[in-house]
Amino acid sequence: MQWKFCSQMQQYLLLPAILLSLSSCTPVQEDPALPENGMQTDVPAEGSGNEDPENGNQNEGGHENQDEESNENQDEDQNEDNMMENNTLKLTVNGETFTATLVDNSSTEALKEHLAKQGELEIRMDDYGNMEKVGSLGFSLPRNDRQTTTEPGDLILYQGNSFVIYYDTNSWNFTRLGKVDKVSTREQMLELLGGKGEITVTLSLE
Repeated sequence: MQWKFCSQMQQYLLLPAILLSLSSCTPVQEDPALPENGMQTDVPAEGSGNEDPENGNQNEGGHENQDEESNENQDEDQNEDNMMENNTLKLTVNGETFTATLVDNSSTEALKEHLAKQGELEIRMDDYGNMEKVGSLGFSLPRNDRQTTTEPGDLILYQGNSFVIYYDTNSWNFTRLGKVDKVSTREQMLELLGGKGEITVTLSLE
């Protein structure tokens, strides 16, 4: 009887010790979102206003460059329009420049458009028939051919691709482009062209 009582008392005393031992063995879970030092680092959100100011300056500079290019293009277009409205053609031979007045037709419009976009045009010319100097344009223009009697100073388009400066008279079916200013005689035209022989004439609108 005494032995049973002692055995029950031992069971009551061991039970708290077992429970305490089990509680001390339970693992503690750590928060995986926290770094080792236990402090959470702040990550700036997109669009929070912390952008690099240099990038902003670069964007502003890009807009300025686009504006400058747009203004330059507008100026170029305006210059081309002004040249297209001008009916004065400049011819330069041996460093001497003289002018001609162009007629109004699709041939001269196409010539002015070419000069406005491509710039001045050099043409090698030589005498033909003791009445003209002729050379290839290197491209074709629209033709407005009709029976024409030339005079000294006349500028003629022949077969759509040859540029002719007359210093004497001729009658043929071709396109009139214009006439050299202040020229009425063979001698005046030949003097501007440097006499007989091969020359290079430069055409321009400015």
